Amino acid sequence: MAVTSFGPTRVASRRFVLALGVVALGVTGVVRASDAPSEGGKATLPAERVASQPFLANYARPASTPFPEDNAFSPEREALGRALFFDPRLSGSGWISCASCHNPGFSWGDGLPRAIGHGMKTLGRRTPTILNLAWGQAFFWDGRADTLEAQALGPIQAAGEMNLDLQTMIARIGGLDSYKALFAKAYPGEPVAPETVAKAIATFERGVVSPEAPFDRWLAGDEAAIGADAKRGFVVFNTKAACAKCHSGWRFTDDSFHDIGVAGEDVGRGALLKEIPALQHAFKTPTLRDADRRGPYMHDGSIATLEAVVDFYDRGGVAARESLSSDLKPLALTADEKRQLLAFMRTLTSPGHAVQVPALPR
Repeated sequence: MAVTSFGPTRVASRRFVLALGVVALGVTGVVRASDAPSEGGKATLPAERVASQPFLANYARPASTPFPEDNAFSPEREALGRALFFDPRLSGSGWISCASCHNPGFSWGDGLPRAIGHGMKTLGRRTPTILNLAWGQAFFWDGRADTLEAQALGPIQAAGEMNLDLQTMIARIGGLDSYKALFAKAYPGEPVAPETVAKAIATFERGVVSPEAPFDRWLAGDEAAIGADAKRGFVVFNTKAACAKCHSGWRFTDDSFHDIGVAGEDVGRGALLKEIPALQHAFKTPTLRDADRRGPYMHDGSIATLEAVVDFYDRGGVAARESLSSDLKPLALTADEKRQLLAFMRTLTSPGHAVQVPALPR
């Protein structure tokens, strides 16, 4: 897999194995001239696809989902992780589960400007989606966890979030016969412990993958899958608007950190890497998959709509400071180009699908 960018420094990713068939992600390809209808023996392509052709290969979906060698996929691990993810007993109050903030009905977010934690207190940042994190390289808005396993335990023990110490968590669930049976099937020979809880939740989260969207069908050659405005918006996305510099690849994120000019005192990744000026006020690039279901936007929920997000980037951000990304510049987008960009981004939304909420172990 690709290395992860942490501003000026780069850290190699862990080795992963591919668990084939765990999540069906149909492989998409780029339509070649030889595949297109022909006129007089010469292959022809629609004008919008010709304009898009230089960029299409960058967005092909993978054929399988990666799992780490030390936490390979199994249905038993996914079932245990699903139960833990939806179980409010993993919080100090007994009322908050992982799914309270990462709600499948809100594209695995919560629809709020900023998250609500223990004691109904408003937190400083918006809840990020967990879509497509199996391919992620660093987690949380500031990248403070380098694995999904590490990420899984963070909110549980954070005083402002779920507010439960890990030993109390194990005492609560480890004494339940139903949970004991699930752990024994999922991780035979391993104890009911924070480490196995983390591995099980991470296994469930790696299975949260965006289904095929209209854009994916168009990428595979279905010209009717998206409209003309969206096709033109894809070209604008990759050229004049330069969105693809950060929102790259099939997940539309570079998994890196940038100061994009959002006003505020939160320094993001800069709090972890104080010695690197470019990472002050830098936050992780969010995926654009299902973006139109996940407003409001930015790490602090300060922008209400996708239209306002496009206007924000068109202005080149609002906060001028030393750490501001060099890629952020006024774009001078026309009204048509803005409309086309929005049309394209909405083709990244997958159709809804039922999510199985488990009966919790007793």
